[in-house]
Amino acid sequence: MKTHSQTPRKPPIVIGDTDYRRLNKLALAAADRLPEISDALLLELERARVASDSSVPEKVVRMGSAVEYKTDAGAQRIVTLVFPEDADISEGKISILTPIGTALLGLSTGQTMGWTARDNSQHKLTVLAVNEDRAEAKASVRPGR
Repeated sequence: MKTHSQTPRKPPIVIGDTDYRRLNKLALAAADRLPEISDALLLELERARVASDSSVPEKVVRMGSAVEYKTDAGAQRIVTLVFPEDADISEGKISILTPIGTALLGLSTGQTMGWTARDNSQHKLTVLAVNEDRAEAKASVRPGR
């Protein structure tokens, strides 16, 4: 009997429409200089359920979220998912244009996601907690506040 090796299914993800629009533009703009990352981000955006900003659940990783996760090796980290211009690894601010940043996008507390590092090594992470900095999201949802 032939056995089939299955690729693990990716968990469902939710992205707010403001993040979706900004990230789509960013991925397209990065296509020439970072094609693998651009393609990975575009694939995540394609499979995401896009929701209005105000209806994205609080415990979903979005731009500006502080995320606590553990790796398949057991290490735990807290990082903030940011746009490339705000990235600073020494402050725990990781760019969406990194493999792990793209993997975190749209995940909810408790979800596990596989991702491929730039050296082609395979990893998994599990989201333990999401602490949303909703200031930017609130400003885009309720202008003038």
